[in-house]
Amino acid sequence: MENLLKENEINLRTLFEAGVHFGHPTRKWNPKMDNFIFTKKSKSHVIDLEKTLVQLKKARKLIIDIVSEGGQCMMVGTKLQASSTIKDEAIRSESLFVNQRWLGGMLTNFSTMKSRVDTLKNIESTVSAADSKTNTKKELQVLATKAKKLKKFFGGLVGIEKLPDVIYLVDTEMEINAVNEAKKLGIPIIAIVDTNSDPSGIDVPVPGNDDALRSIQLITSYISDSIIMGREKYSQKLEEEVLKKKEQLKSEK
Repeated sequence: MENLLKENEINLRTLFEAGVHFGHPTRKWNPKMDNFIFTKKSKSHVIDLEKTLVQLKKARKLIIDIVSEGGQCMMVGTKLQASSTIKDEAIRSESLFVNQRWLGGMLTNFSTMKSRVDTLKNIESTVSAADSKTNTKKELQVLATKAKKLKKFFGGLVGIEKLPDVIYLVDTEMEINAVNEAKKLGIPIIAIVDTNSDPSGIDVPVPGNDDALRSIQLITSYISDSIIMGREKYSQKLEEEVLKKKEQLKSEK
């Protein structure tokens, strides 16, 4: 997947080639997705890609608006098809991520989650700085095992200091607990919603195939690029503020 896709590189053709338009069998559809469905074919729904494009642009605008003000995005996708992509794109865009099982309270019980992340950081720091004089081999093995377990679920949250300002999800049915927690806290949600999903309550539902790897990669890469764009704008603002302060100091002399 090409990094940092330009906005005009996502179009009807690229969405079509990635299979974003393939929905679920008609018997599994959610009537609330009717507005995003183009037609039926071979007993399956076909997603309206023009509406997918519209929603992707809305998602990009929301992300840039939030991240350019110093906000943080969390990316969530724990299903097999999404896990690796979520991790790779979150790392690329320096975002928080959850790509294994969503543990209850990751948002609504923030203090407990944060304490586990801090524990992970402390253990890793201890292990890296340890030597034979301060720790036995058995002690280090115990610590390493504990760190490995914590890293599986909290490794993508290292560095978190506050709740995320926006969340991107792959498959709202699979990640219903994350959806409910974000809604409870008023955190904006951007999500890929397939024809079997409920788009209500999602701030920016992006109609698309949430099962095909290429579809997930294309949309997630676009979201990641949007985060990077927001970060670049934020960095530019900080630089401009520094220059402005320097100019003020010069004028005061």
